[in-house]
Amino acid sequence: MSEAPTDPRITVVVPTYNERENLPKLVGMLTDLQLPSLGVLVVDDGSPDGTGDVAEQLSREAAIPVSVLHRTTKDGLGRAYVAGIVRALDEGADIVVQMDADLSHPCEAIPRMVAELRRTDAAVVLGSRYVHGGAVAEDWPWHRKALSKFANLYVNAILRLKVRDATAGFKAWRASTLRTIDVASVGSNGYAFQVEMNYRVIKHGLRIAEVPIRFEERVDGTSKMSLAVQLESAAVPWRLLRSGIGK
Repeated sequence: MSEAPTDPRITVVVPTYNERENLPKLVGMLTDLQLPSLGVLVVDDGSPDGTGDVAEQLSREAAIPVSVLHRTTKDGLGRAYVAGIVRALDEGADIVVQMDADLSHPCEAIPRMVAELRRTDAAVVLGSRYVHGGAVAEDWPWHRKALSKFANLYVNAILRLKVRDATAGFKAWRASTLRTIDVASVGSNGYAFQVEMNYRVIKHGLRIAEVPIRFEERVDGTSKMSLAVQLESAAVPWRLLRSGIGK
């Protein structure tokens, strides 16, 4: 008699910098999902507002497993994600979910994203704003909407990823995919990190799936989008073309 399939171990990696108001809300929403074997790994970059201390308190008191990776250098979103994802893989995660701490990504989409991974051959599932059924909040500033739309057109024109939301930061990954693309060697930072991860998937002949989400504007805190981040994001597609990844 065959054994019943076990639930995959899911680790939600959440980079934080000055998110002490949002983090407890996010952990509460993840708890409400009641997904078996789901835990949270907070990657805090030495937040001066005490987010790291809040995360430690959650690790003691939350109803789901919460662990904390404290980093002493604030060197960008990409580096925080790499550190967190590598830790999650080392600790035995079967599925790794990337999501922001600012409540812009809907937790209720995670079960659908995980289900898509488990029932198809998708290597990664994106929570997409730009597939049918997806949306961005009405109160998202017009210039952010325009920049996001342009960034997707720009990236796809250069790299031909053939995904609708190439810059999406809400993703569910198979652990095997992250090892195949060698996540530890990903060099991009900021939001360009998302593009490089997608490019590596495509260059290894793997498939990206998208499920619709509604992207919300943050309520508390400030956006981490800076001019430096935007400039890097513009340069990275050309660097990736020259890199020979996947050849």
